[in-house]
Amino acid sequence: MPQRLMAEKKSSATKSKESPFSRWISYRPEIRVLDCTVRDGGLMNNHRFTDDFVRAVYQTCIEAGVDYMELGYKASRRMFAVNEFGDWKFCPEESIRRIVGENPSPLKLSVMADAERCDYKEDILPKKDSVVDMVRVATYVHQIPTALDMLKDAKDKGYETTVNLMAISIVPDRELNEALEMLAESEADVIYLVDSFGALYSEQIRFLVKKYLNYAKRNGKEVGIHAHNNLQLAFANTVEAIILGVNRLDSTMAGLGRGAGNCPTELLLGFLHNPKYDVRPVLRCVEQCLNPLRKEIHWGFDLSYMITGLFNQHPRAAIEYSARKPREDIVKFYDAVTE
Repeated sequence: MPQRLMAEKKSSATKSKESPFSRWISYRPEIRVLDCTVRDGGLMNNHRFTDDFVRAVYQTCIEAGVDYMELGYKASRRMFAVNEFGDWKFCPEESIRRIVGENPSPLKLSVMADAERCDYKEDILPKKDSVVDMVRVATYVHQIPTALDMLKDAKDKGYETTVNLMAISIVPDRELNEALEMLAESEADVIYLVDSFGALYSEQIRFLVKKYLNYAKRNGKEVGIHAHNNLQLAFANTVEAIILGVNRLDSTMAGLGRGAGNCPTELLLGFLHNPKYDVRPVLRCVEQCLNPLRKEIHWGFDLSYMITGLFNQHPRAAIEYSARKPREDIVKFYDAVTE
């Protein structure tokens, strides 16, 4: 076959593999993906992941080009019994280094610290003594004064900082405005919109993202999104946020996370169409490490989680329902929630 025709045939074969819509989608180089598989997934097994599992997720994030990996919490050992949880509830420096060494990779590491549940002044080391790059403070509206001090402490120690404002779907608009005004002037580099109950629809995401961007941008901050999948909208709501200008994106492999889980990393990387990201290592990790976990841990879309999402309620009732053996009738659960 003539060389020209061979080249044309190869070109045609390449084009046939492309989605007809791929040319419609562009990417922003400022977007950053944070995989919180180990941190959010740890809520389903008291953070008792094996070193092999955590190391596999870490290596996968590196190979996939993910920007940040969140390892777990910096919880207070005075408030939580150490023998009831795995290492990733507390993320001691020696445990992190057992997995990553000196982290000789572009992947940045993060930990989460819950307001009023963390001895942050003692347990969060100066950045020069840690392989962690970023501290994420999680706070409810009434805890913001503590969160502000935690953010300053982390920034003074040399870390990148974010703040995750929780349960905003039940916060009155005026209180949310006041909270965002304070957080926009804080030491946080990023303010995260968190759909804690997985109850938000796209029109609410649009309204909230515009609000968050309004407060954040005038103070030189980025906005992030952390979505839950109670209504099967975690990925869709994340895409909606991206379109509107959100640049910090949370996800987990196979959607592993509390209750209904999160926006799946594999879906997100596929959507972004950024050549820096490679979805293949994530697919391999899901197949080899995440899918076997389903024999031990139940997560993902489920009628009980859907019901708490529909009624904008914390999923704790659904988590308790899912743990019962045998489960009661789902309609009885629905009636109990609506009462």
